[in-house]
Amino acid sequence: MGQVSLGNMPFRVDNCSIERTLGIVGEKWTFLVLREAFSGVRRFADMQAATGAPRQVLSARLTRLVEEGLLRKVPYREPGQRQRDEYRLTQMGLDLYPIMVALMHWGDRYLSDPDGPPLLLTHRGCGAPVEQRFRCADGHEIAGPHEVTPVPGPGTPLGAPRAGGTGD
Repeated sequence: MGQVSLGNMPFRVDNCSIERTLGIVGEKWTFLVLREAFSGVRRFADMQAATGAPRQVLSARLTRLVEEGLLRKVPYREPGQRQRDEYRLTQMGLDLYPIMVALMHWGDRYLSDPDGPPLLLTHRGCGAPVEQRFRCADGHEIAGPHEVTPVPGPGTPLGAPRAGGTGD
């Protein structure tokens, strides 16, 4: 989505939100840390055991997620132990949940073992399976990308050059 078409002129998006997001979360260990955080895992040792991440890798990922504002450190102390930090999702981190569910559903559909997916998400209130749907602001269901038209947003610089053009 780094380039969209406006009429018959392609337009280069230099401040692409997808590219910026992947700059923060776009690697395996980060997604696994977030998976555990969404599951309620908060402590370093528990995250390391659940993800299998090497200590240095996990430490670097947690530090980056705190710096970027997706996690926050909360101090705790076990009796007779030194103070440590646990990691809790911020609102910015919580807002990634639909992305995590979409990745899980895609993996369930295309990569599951023959017996099926290892985990199912259900609504706590009624027990029904969780589904994701796309809708426009007027409530119409969107079946896929062919029903979506990219248009310049408020962050598009005026007079920005178009790919293959001069911007004149």
